Amino acid sequence: QVQLVESGGGLVQNGGSLRLSCTASGRIFSTYNMGWFRQAPGKEREFVAAVTRISTYYYGDSVKDRFTISRDNAKTTLYLQMNSLKPEDTAVYYCAAGSGMAILRIRDYIYWGQGTQVTVSS
Repeated sequence: QVQLVESGGGLVQNGGSLRLSCTASGRIFSTYNMGWFRQAPGKEREFVAAVTRISTYYYGDSVKDRFTISRDNAKTTLYLQMNSLKPEDTAVYYCAAGSGMAILRIRDYIYWGQGTQVTVSS
C-alpha cells in the first residue's frame, strides 16, 4: 500500500509559478513510476507529466517546456514545477504511483492522492 499526499496548490496570477509536492509513504517509493494528472471542472482527467523508476521523463503536449517533473527518492517526494501558468492550467492536480510498464494512462497507476487545487487567474 502507498499513501500519497499532494501539497503546494493555490491561487496564482497568469504567468506565475507554483511547485507542487507529493509525499509518499508505504512501500518503496523508488520502485514506482510516478505521474501527475489534472482534472478541470467538467473535463476528463488528463496526463500532465511522469517520471519512471529509472528517471525517464514524459510530458503532455500542453505543458511541455513550462512544467518540470522531478523526484527525490531519499525524501520519497515527487515534485511538479509549474512556470508560465495560464488560466487553462486551472484544475485539481493529482499525483499517482504505478508499477507497470506504461505510464501515460490513468489505468497505468494503482495509487492516487486526493488532489490539490491550482487556480490561475487571468
